[in-house]
Amino acid sequence: MNIIIYTVVILTIFYFILKFITNISSRKISKSLRVLIILGLIILAILFAIGGRFLLTLPLTLVSLALLKLKGLSIFQLISLFRLIQTLRRSGRFSFNQSNPINSSSMSVSEAYKILNLDMKKKITKEDVNKSYIKIQKKIHPDISPETSRLSSLVNEAKDIVLSDISNL
Repeated sequence: MNIIIYTVVILTIFYFILKFITNISSRKISKSLRVLIILGLIILAILFAIGGRFLLTLPLTLVSLALLKLKGLSIFQLISLFRLIQTLRRSGRFSFNQSNPINSSSMSVSEAYKILNLDMKKKITKEDVNKSYIKIQKKIHPDISPETSRLSSLVNEAKDIVLSDISNL
């Protein structure tokens, strides 16, 4: 008799859970599922790290970071944006506390190629430059984030320099 009561209670709870889920928008469900997966992977990675299984924590951490999106950018796009900022900072072209715009005449051709992630040694076409430019601008365009307007202007300048270098060849 107890089995029948438990079955009815479980099926009733299951019915109400399904009814609740059908009334929720698919966007909320996917967002909640993403958060649950990320938290589960992070907890699993922490448990493996505590247990001394460090080799198992790396794939779990990378998978959870790939699922995580910040301001519409995936972690891999953030890493490439970080590389761009580091390239500009090493060359002295970008600083976070800088208020005045940078002189456009001081960028070298090699810096422009680095900013656009292009190899100077390979034969580069105008289409390659435009593809690289568009790929970077999708991440840092001022419409996406107003804080990136200086980065966007530097990428514009780099594109102009590389295109003029290609036309001179």
